[in-house]
Formats: sequence, structure tokens, C-alpha cells
Amino acid sequence: MKSIIVFCLSLVFFSFYGQYNSEFLSFENRGRSIAINGEYEFGSNGIYNSLLNKFIFGGYIDKSTKDASNSKMYNTSVLGANMNYNISAFFGRKAKYSYLIGFKDHRIFNSTFTKDFYQLLFYGNKPYLNETKNLGGTTINSIRFQELKFGFIWHQIDSTAKVGVSVSILKGQNLFYVRTKDGSSLYTNNDGTELIFDSKFNMAFSDTSHKNNPLAFSGIGASADIFFETPYKSMFGKGSVLTVNANNLGFIHWNDNSIQYSSDSVFKFNGYHIDNLLDLKDSTLSTINQNSIIQKTSNAHRESFNVNIPANLLIINKIIVTNKFAWSIGFRYLFSSNFKPYGFMDFEYKFTPKITSALHLGYGGYSRLNVGLAFMYNTINWYLKVGSNSIQGFILPKKTFGQGAFISLARKF
Repeated sequence: MKSIIVFCLSLVFFSFYGQYNSEFLSFENRGRSIAINGEYEFGSNGIYNSLLNKFIFGGYIDKSTKDASNSKMYNTSVLGANMNYNISAFFGRKAKYSYLIGFKDHRIFNSTFTKDFYQLLFYGNKPYLNETKNLGGTTINSIRFQELKFGFIWHQIDSTAKVGVSVSILKGQNLFYVRTKDGSSLYTNNDGTELIFDSKFNMAFSDTSHKNNPLAFSGIGASADIFFETPYKSMFGKGSVLTVNANNLGFIHWNDNSIQYSSDSVFKFNGYHIDNLLDLKDSTLSTINQNSIIQKTSNAHRESFNVNIPANLLIINKIIVTNKFAWSIGFRYLFSSNFKPYGFMDFEYKFTPKITSALHLGYGGYSRLNVGLAFMYNTINWYLKVGSNSIQGFILPKKTFGQGAFISLARKF
């Protein structure tokens, strides 16, 4: 019962944050309408949900929680989150096509990290005296931007197929990026009095003067979405529908106040006893902090640069078995990210003309195995859909990877 309550509350609290991130996919059910939508996905193939929840809800991270993920982690793992909320509308008087306008706020985070990096982050360096911990290949990418979208959908091509296209103006709010190169490492000698940091990394920040202000204008860019859907005859069921959707095909140009760091040097601490790198202020290193380390080991310069935003590709083949039952097989991939190829199957059942449920099974992405549930309520005037493609994160957080939720509410015209 507690797990069910947590799941239901999560749908409410996180409804402003994504599984597919596309307005075109819902047009078949909601048509011309104005809608508010929110979705989020958060997962890792190396960190259990019980630990990920500490990042969301806060709280003390005990040793058993850290140990559980440490024992199941790959040598190199991934972590990622996609969150967005938006308001959009399809409108128009023409029978064959409709216009689209929308505003969306995006927050995207992804990281690739070594097991050594995880151990230093959560245990400090004290358990690893006289060891060299590998940091090479670790990346952290965090970006937030807003989008103003204009488009149209041609929904009566040969009376069956649909084609949608949109273009967007992007406003970059903030960016943080770091990538460590092969050979980057940290060594602690056998009594903790010497640390050797081999700093091979690149780092970039957007203009930091207003990074927490949603109205901050640190960059500008553009993107496009492409949607195609067509029914066809197949040897299975009553018919099939093929859907291909690519969205967020674009970039952001970050302004001249953006900062880039690069480093390829060795940084040594001698004569200090350092038990925990995570809390230098509690050690005797009064002259050392994170900023000074970056300044001493890197070359900093301000300049503008371009960054591609993660583009989303979705392919779905839906087979309509009966008037009440349909099943789909699909593929999803995020370019310019560490998102793994994601394969999935959906099973839909229509209880009544107004109420439909769906079971989701998938593997890949930021996490591993995903199991989801969704419910749709669809009438002449209203459309509501709530659910999760990763419900396992709420039910068995200590044994599963990944979580997510989504909600869409539309008033039809």
C-alpha cells in the first residue's frame, strides 16, 4: 500500500516533468485542443532507485544503500534524466491539416562514470590508500533551455496517413559540461599524506551570472521536429500503423560570456592528511578548495560555442488485433547523449469507448528493464492520460533501476 501511495503522489508531484517528448504522438487521440503536459524519466544502469531517490527527495545515504549499487555496478555506467513541462495547442479551420503552437521548458542531464569515480564520490579516498583510481571516460552534461514551437500536422493524406513538421526557437538558460580523458586519475599514498591528481579534462560553463533565473538568456538556438504516421495492411490482426518521430533536431549557441577550461597536467598535494575529498573544509586544507584546484590545473578562457541538444528518435509499429486490443513494438534512441538503444513493447486494451489501459515493457535507455502502466480517459471534450514507463522504481526501489512518470490533460475544441 505504501508503494502504491508513493507512486500516485509521484504522478502528481512530478507531472511537470519524459518518456517520448512529442506533441504529434497524441494528436490521434486529442485532435484540435489545448493541452498541458509534463513528463520525467530518471535512471541509471548502475545505481539502484533507492539511491536515486535520495537525489530527488533528499535524506541520509547509509552505507548499505551505497554498497548495494557498488556491488552491481558496471566498470562504466550511465546516469540520466530528462524532464520537461509544456503547454501546446493544435488549431485551425481546414479539414486536412492543423497548426501547432507550444511553449516548453527542458531540463536534460546525463553522465557516464567509472566505478572508481563512484567509489571516490560516495566513500572518499580513505578506503583506497596506495591505489590509483581511474577517472578517464567520465562525463557530466547538464543543460536547461526553453522552446517556442510553431508547426503543423497534415492529418488527411490519402485519408489515412499523417505528416507533422515544426520549428522552434530555443533560449538557452544554463549549461555545464565536463569530460575526463583517458589517463585521468587520482592516487593516494599509503598514509594519506600525498595525493596525485592527473588532470586530463575539458570543462565548459554557460554564463553563470544568472544561471538560476529562468528568464536568463545565455544562449540562442533552433530545432525541428519531424513526424510521419501511416496505416498499412499486414498479415497480423485487422491492420497496422507505422509511426516515425524525430524531435529536438537542433543546437544552442552559447554567448561570449561562456567559459571553457582545459587541463592536461599533474597536481600534487604533499604533507596533508586527507581522509575525505568530499569535504575539504573539514580538513586542514584551508588554502585548498574546488575553485583553486580548477584554476591551478586548467586554462580558462571565455568564448562562444555551439552545443547540439539531445535529439530523440522514436519508431513504433502498432498492430491492431481487435477493436479492443492492440500491441506495439518500438525503438527509441537519444543522439548526443549516453542514452543506450531502447527497445520496448506496449499492450493496449480498451475497457470502454472512453477508458484505455496500456502495459509497457522495455529494456535499455538510462536504466535496464522497465515495466510501465498507463491509463487514458478520452471523451468528445476532454483527454487525460497518466502513467509511467518505469513503475518498478516506485514499487521495488532497492532492486530496480530507473523511474519515470507522465501526465497530459487536454480540452478539445
